[in-house]
Amino acid sequence: MISLGIEGTAHTTGIGIIDSKGEVLADVRSIYKPAAGIHPREAAQFISDHIREAVDGALDESNLNILDIDLISFSQGPGMGPCLRTVATASRALSLYYKIPIMGVNHCVAHIEIGKLMSGFSDPLILYVSGGNTQILKLKDSRYRIFGETLDIGIGNMLDKFGRSVGLKHPAGPKIEELAKKGKEYIELPYVVKGTDLSFSGVLTAAIQKFKSDFNLEDVCFSLQETSFSMLVEVTERALAHLKMKEVLLTGGVGNNKRLQDMLKLMAKEHGAKFQVPINYCSDNGVMIAWLGILMYNSKVRQELKDTVINQRFRTDDVEVVWVK
Repeated sequence: MISLGIEGTAHTTGIGIIDSKGEVLADVRSIYKPAAGIHPREAAQFISDHIREAVDGALDESNLNILDIDLISFSQGPGMGPCLRTVATASRALSLYYKIPIMGVNHCVAHIEIGKLMSGFSDPLILYVSGGNTQILKLKDSRYRIFGETLDIGIGNMLDKFGRSVGLKHPAGPKIEELAKKGKEYIELPYVVKGTDLSFSGVLTAAIQKFKSDFNLEDVCFSLQETSFSMLVEVTERALAHLKMKEVLLTGGVGNNKRLQDMLKLMAKEHGAKFQVPINYCSDNGVMIAWLGILMYNSKVRQELKDTVINQRFRTDDVEVVWVK
């Protein structure tokens, strides 16, 4: 089976093609880069403007014709409403016109499954960190159960909000990472871990105030990363020790951060656990959508058009994981 996946939950128009063996045949991404934060209507217009070109580019890259595609998979949620609706409409049009089965998938679960495919892990503890999501998860009784999560904003959104406040262009995460490498002095910031949950709004406000109080930006970025990442590692370590896991998987856009990778790798090593991150597939992409579509379809999941309504608040633990026995 060959699946074409369409990702479009926020800034990325991603088209991926993958087969049932997990071989990536195409991976095309067009990324919306706003001057400040992501405007949902403008992001949706960007997707609309680039989706045809991206689909054609993916088919060319894979040397396939649209009639060679066995399944159209798309990101059904969570995400920005206008973006999700644009992608769903395009996916339905392709499905209806070419008479190809359609599959709406959960964006968060897609991040997890592409991570498992690329790492070779079968049953990992997962730290999923992206713009709107921050969760520590473990598969139990056919669902990805949330061991801990953010109580307010996702780690990626926190970094972007800080970046906008100090004049960094979107996306701010990579720029903060580079500035943090030059930081020399740790500035104390709020450290908010509540049991197995986290809160980032306090550290965000404090970091902005430190910058406005004439603290060096490089030191503030360094301190912001060290504080927020230590919170993530603490909660992940607590889950790892409690569940006695032997595999730790980092995924989601913020997973690209090398400092976070190093901190988690060290923590996992101290517990005798393996650590992996799906290099080049942490960020939003169409391949992960296509792969989850294959997993669902091969597990006898079927959808009609009425089942493809978008869900902006589609939680990770809402999905029944029927493809893992």
